[in-house]
Amino acid sequence: MDTQHISAAPLISARDLTFEVGGSAGRVNILRGVSLDIGEGEAVGIIGPSGSGKTSLLMLLAGLERATSGRLNVAGRDLAEMSEDALARFRRESVGIVFQSFHLVPTMTALENVAMPLEFAGDEHAFTRAEAALKSVGLGHRLTHYPGQLSGGEQQRVALARAFVAVPRLILADEPTGNLDRATGLAVMDLLFDLRAKHGTTLILITHDPALAARCERQIRIEDGLISSDTAAMPVAAE
Repeated sequence: MDTQHISAAPLISARDLTFEVGGSAGRVNILRGVSLDIGEGEAVGIIGPSGSGKTSLLMLLAGLERATSGRLNVAGRDLAEMSEDALARFRRESVGIVFQSFHLVPTMTALENVAMPLEFAGDEHAFTRAEAALKSVGLGHRLTHYPGQLSGGEQQRVALARAFVAVPRLILADEPTGNLDRATGLAVMDLLFDLRAKHGTTLILITHDPALAARCERQIRIEDGLISSDTAAMPVAAE
């Protein structure tokens, strides 16, 4: 890992984060007091059983949900103090997100899907940069194809290109191999880690697979809305 990308100040600082949602049975505590610091350039795997709060934490870090209480600072921004418009700008400028279900716009080509965040940001070179990003994930021959014309692995590579095209400081990946077969999933993960190393990006990877989490230098386990372990380890190579 290129240590020049790691700074003393954490990219993410969370203190006593709670997150509650309402339901027919009343309020449900999803996160019950999560505190952590993540340095710039770190790769962190977050594991834990279904329903433990992993995805909820990712949504808070992305500014897609607001914490019920606690403090959260990401990339120098206090997310609790930001308006919805400001949060949208924050995501465009600083965060790339990769979902399990790809989240591509079906009526847009691969090129248009990747260019979209740059267009929203007013980048006049959006399509040139999007084309370069697609070529970097091996899809230079698929620029004009729509998601329905692509395999699952190709769709996730488009999603990776879109996540990295603006060179964000933080990549959030939520079960990115969940809809892929094992071989395709491993190839996508190789690409994800290659892109992360190339750009020195902070990566937070949510996964049920301990082997994937072990490719990160640090693994955090969440159980019942709380961090139950936080360990550093040397990353292991892909199988």
